[in-house]
Amino acid sequence: MTTSGNGSAGGTPLDIVKTRSLRPREAASVMLLDRSQDCVRVLVGRRHKAHVFMPDLHVFPGGRRDRDDHRLAFDGDMHPAVLERLKMAYRHAASESRLRAIALAALRELHEEASIAVGSKSFGNTLLPFLPDLTNLRYMARAITPPGHPRRFDTHFFALFTDEAGVDPRDIRDSRELEDLRWIDVNDVSQVRLPDITGIILADLRASLQSDASLPFGRPVPFYYTRHGRFVRDLL
Repeated sequence: MTTSGNGSAGGTPLDIVKTRSLRPREAASVMLLDRSQDCVRVLVGRRHKAHVFMPDLHVFPGGRRDRDDHRLAFDGDMHPAVLERLKMAYRHAASESRLRAIALAALRELHEEASIAVGSKSFGNTLLPFLPDLTNLRYMARAITPPGHPRRFDTHFFALFTDEAGVDPRDIRDSRELEDLRWIDVNDVSQVRLPDITGIILADLRASLQSDASLPFGRPVPFYYTRHGRFVRDLL
């Protein structure tokens, strides 16, 4: 299914001045969800005002996939249904190692930006102080930043429940990348300024939670991008 309309995967209107198109870089982001209270809350943090991309806006923890992410040791693999949906995101065949590296990047960034380690402690010669556990990640969305932005990313968004991951919602700490880390009600985001695409993906999350609060692993995944200047929503 494809729908078109106004919007932006980069947080600004689509009628921005066109510049040399940059190739999007693969990235990953985590919607960490706390359902221990009456409402479901999601973790967001504010990007520093000096950042070139999305300055002074609240976003989910995340960042680009690094060259060495495929080398990260891990302690629990992705659900098969999540892996299959990730494969559907690529027109050409992508190796499982590359797809797994996207999910590993999501958990690495969560640790770097919010001091949250999802997985078991590492005592060997590894690139992280923990062994990431990909078991409970849900693949929720994909979005490509439109041409014309100073940075472009092909971002894969995952959801993760704190209780399934063994995460204490109180154990979050600001970093150089994200300030003002906070939990916000997914049904009331009025207290923070969000990029357009973040608001859109949160709306999808709300609809998914209302349909099935467990967020089944094999659910269809919305894919947002621009085609001939139009904002498009496909399903993977």
